[in-house]
Amino acid sequence: MSVSSTIVNPVTPAAPGDLLDAFSNIPVSHLSDNLLRLSGAGHLRRIHGGRKLLGTAVTVKVRPGDNLVIYKALMMMSPRHVLVVDGGGDISNALVGELIMLYAIERGCTGFVIDGAVRDSAAFVTADFPCYARTVNHRGPYKNGPGQINVPVSIGGQVIQPGDIVVGDEDGVVSFAQASAAALLEAAHKTAAMEDAIKAEIATGKCEQSWLERTLRPHGLL
Repeated sequence: MSVSSTIVNPVTPAAPGDLLDAFSNIPVSHLSDNLLRLSGAGHLRRIHGGRKLLGTAVTVKVRPGDNLVIYKALMMMSPRHVLVVDGGGDISNALVGELIMLYAIERGCTGFVIDGAVRDSAAFVTADFPCYARTVNHRGPYKNGPGQINVPVSIGGQVIQPGDIVVGDEDGVVSFAQASAAALLEAAHKTAAMEDAIKAEIATGKCEQSWLERTLRPHGLL
C-alpha cells in the first residue's frame, strides 16, 4: 500500500522459535567471522543490560528525527519480531523511548536496532529490553512522516532485509537471511570448537603454539 511517499509492506512472519533459540549461545563474533567479517551494524551501542537480542527483522525507514511510521510498524508486529529502524544515523532527536518500549514488549517484540538516538535509557536498563542505538538524546521525535515499512534498510553500514534474523550481544549486532541460518549455525559451532582447542593450547604455557605458527609462518615470521 502506498499513500503519497509513505510505503507500508506486509510483515514477514517471525522465524521459528527453535531456529532463533539455536543462536542463544552463539557469540556475535563467531557469526561475524563466518559472515566473512564484512557484515554487521557498526557504530551502535548497547543501551540495555545484558540480555541477548534474537528475532526477525521488521524494518522501518524514517525521516531523521521523525517516528510516525514506527507507530504503525509496532502495530503490525508479532512475537519474536525485532524493530529495525533506519534513521539515517541522525542523533538530533530520539526515535523511541519508554512508552514505545512498553508497547513493543506487549506486542512480543524482542528488541530494537535503531540507527539513530533513543531516550529514557534507564527504562531500557531496568527492563533489560534489548536495544542498540547510536546514542541517547532527551529530545523527542517529530510525528509528520513520511516513512517506509518493510523495505531494505541500511543500519550502520549493514543492509538488513525484512525477515532477516537479527542477533545482538555485548559485541554488537549482525543480521542474515533465514535461508542461510542453518549453515551459519553449523559454521559457528566449528568456530567455537576451534577456539576451545586454542584455549587449551594456550593453557599449556608453551611459547610455541601451533595456532600462532599457522598465522606467522606464511608471512615469513618464523
